[in-house]
Amino acid sequence: MTFYDRAEELDALDTAFASPDHDFYVVYGRRRVGKTELLKEFCTDRPHIYFLAAQEAEDRQREKFVEKVADHFDDRVPRIDGWDQALEYLGEKLAAERIVVAIDEFPYLVEENDSLPSYLQSFVDEQLRETESMLVLCGSSVSTMESEVLGHESPLYGRRTGQIDVQPFSFRQSQAVIDYDIENAIRSFAVTGGTPMYLTLFDYDLPLEKNIRTQILSPTAVLYNEPEFLLRTELRNPARYMSILEAIATGHTTPNEISGATGIDSGPLSKYLLTLRRLRLIDREVPVTASAKQSKRSRYHVADEFLRFWFRFVEPNRSSIQEAPDVVYDGTIEPNLPAHVATTFEDVCRETVWEAIRRGHLESYSEVGRWWYGEDEIDIVGLAPDADRILFAECKWTSEPVGPALVSQLREKAERVRWGPDTREEEFALFSKRGFVDGLVDDVDGNWTLYGLSEMRALL
Repeated sequence: MTFYDRAEELDALDTAFASPDHDFYVVYGRRRVGKTELLKEFCTDRPHIYFLAAQEAEDRQREKFVEKVADHFDDRVPRIDGWDQALEYLGEKLAAERIVVAIDEFPYLVEENDSLPSYLQSFVDEQLRETESMLVLCGSSVSTMESEVLGHESPLYGRRTGQIDVQPFSFRQSQAVIDYDIENAIRSFAVTGGTPMYLTLFDYDLPLEKNIRTQILSPTAVLYNEPEFLLRTELRNPARYMSILEAIATGHTTPNEISGATGIDSGPLSKYLLTLRRLRLIDREVPVTASAKQSKRSRYHVADEFLRFWFRFVEPNRSSIQEAPDVVYDGTIEPNLPAHVATTFEDVCRETVWEAIRRGHLESYSEVGRWWYGEDEIDIVGLAPDADRILFAECKWTSEPVGPALVSQLREKAERVRWGPDTREEEFALFSKRGFVDGLVDDVDGNWTLYGLSEMRALL
């Protein structure tokens, strides 16, 4: 797979390895997010040992690891009886050469021997510290990496010199892969999200519809069952979690709505929601003007665009897809795709706001999010408490240009947002897929900024 971006992550690893001391880095993130490609890119042109763990017996895993070490140092494979001896052998070799040792899919090793973190603790404390080499532990099981490597109760706690939580690409980053014009790039991003593997599966010489039909709606396609594999990486019994994700993806966003849609009582539901949040599969959102800890006006949304698409369109229709995928696309996906993309468009607009702030096109804001109260909702609200300044913005993924009606509506809703003093400074922005009616830019005040797709493309 072609390597894209990750400049900040590579720079962090480069800087660490260039230091004169030892380094112990932890790299983790969801499946398919590009961790392995990042490690391989980093190891290129550096002396390294790259070991990819597998789901197999501990003895065989350990044998393969020792063989990798011996092969790198052109040494005869020694007889090793345990991980403590294997790591001691590695430490002896590192004393003579400065290299990178990368262990990928580390959770598979822990599954077979939960004492391995303790052995690694001794290795780091007694041998790695005396070298200038670098150890990198990498894993796709976020829960295992956070508990067995990063957690307070892990023997390895406090030993790492750095960590990288590898995230999916933003829309801006994804454009290096998505070879469509910006409108179709946003539509495509609403389907794949920013996961590198999903992005690269699409053929951008073909229309989006064709990619959806061949890469997702075909029972033989990789993406057809991908979310199930993802959940089974983290969860032994994913059925209830899948029902919760489907409920959220289909519009049930409050705890009461999710409980009603799934039949799961509020007590157990809160634990399931917490687990899904910890795995970065859903996000909890409160109005940007409210306290995240104290507010009871919480909403949940699926944190990944592809998962949101899959649980909205694929999971509820799998029986039909097996028999007639074209009917599912024509009758269910195509007519509802604009509404699905509209949610993604709001996220892209929020990304544009942050970029406009960085470039000085908008005033500075420390928080940017959604606001709602009762029947009122504003797509984007930015807060600058130190300056008593607030930003209001609406995002329209519609087939018609935006006119003065939206300006009036946003002004009215802004008056009902209780935040800051009466003398607060207010800034407004509108985002529109189809641009704006003639003359609107001249009719609004100087504290309004209008963004069509061309303006967004210039920023992103």
